[in-house]
Amino acid sequence: MASPPPGAGLTEYERRREENIRRNETILAALRRKAAELSASFIPTASSPKRPKKQHPLARTTSPVVLRRSLRTRGIPAGESSACDGANTSLNTPPSPTKPRSTRELVLRPVDVRKVVPGRILSLRILPLSDRTVVVAGNVHGHIGFWDVDRLVEDEDGDGVDGVFEYFPHRGSVGGIVMHPAMLHKIYSSSYHGEICLMDVEKENFNTVYLCDYPIFSLCQAPNSPSSLYFAEGNELKLFDERMGKVPTTWSLHDHRINSIDFRPENPYIFATSSTDRTVCIWDIRRMKKKGSESLKVLEYNKSIQSAYFSPSGNMLATTSC
Repeated sequence: MASPPPGAGLTEYERRREENIRRNETILAALRRKAAELSASFIPTASSPKRPKKQHPLARTTSPVVLRRSLRTRGIPAGESSACDGANTSLNTPPSPTKPRSTRELVLRPVDVRKVVPGRILSLRILPLSDRTVVVAGNVHGHIGFWDVDRLVEDEDGDGVDGVFEYFPHRGSVGGIVMHPAMLHKIYSSSYHGEICLMDVEKENFNTVYLCDYPIFSLCQAPNSPSSLYFAEGNELKLFDERMGKVPTTWSLHDHRINSIDFRPENPYIFATSSTDRTVCIWDIRRMKKKGSESLKVLEYNKSIQSAYFSPSGNMLATTSC
């Protein structure tokens, strides 16, 4: 008697969930390839190459140096963690003084701590995967590390016992990392050297898709536009169109450097920017002009604002300053 085809008897939701799990497993399997299978053709040097006088897109494929280092295999204890004080600003109503029950019960255990990259971490991102937690971190030396939180199985060669894998794609400090939920095989990253790199997760290689004259401190993608990449260069917000391979639009939004960009989850047209000019601004992308754009709201502070991010509901805005 012939066996029923795969997926028989499953609802549409269950079939889609199984497909997502299989796709995520494929992506994570690519991240766990052995370093010996990759070409170490990308070797950063002490001296940086000359910068282009004008901004221009650049297609350059590199196979990154993969540094897979495990805390347990190296016998290094987990380092201490620290948290920066931030400010929560409500867009509609003030926050409740009572902490949620789930927040009060949070506990940090040694098993939940990993050294993902050496040195100081400047950028951090949790990948939008539905079935597991994968954290990506970028440091001051240009390394990007992946931590598969749910994976504690050691590879045959002893790598990845802590679920940590490390790459070396940038020449300078990593300022931003993004992955769009609709494009799980692509990861964008930027550096203070003005590079924007695109990682093909399945092939484990990095393409430098754009170069700037100035450092890039933040990256962001709108929820409804996986082919568009927003980044800040100085006080200007720029839109990189992957289909065109160039920056068709630039907006001047702040008096000083823009430090972060974040779109409101439930509204793909509303986003927030933080700046060294001590302000956080809320914008509507539909009302933007190349010159003289007016923000929907301005939040003023007495210190430089390093970041401003919406809560999952979009009703709260968390900011950090220094």
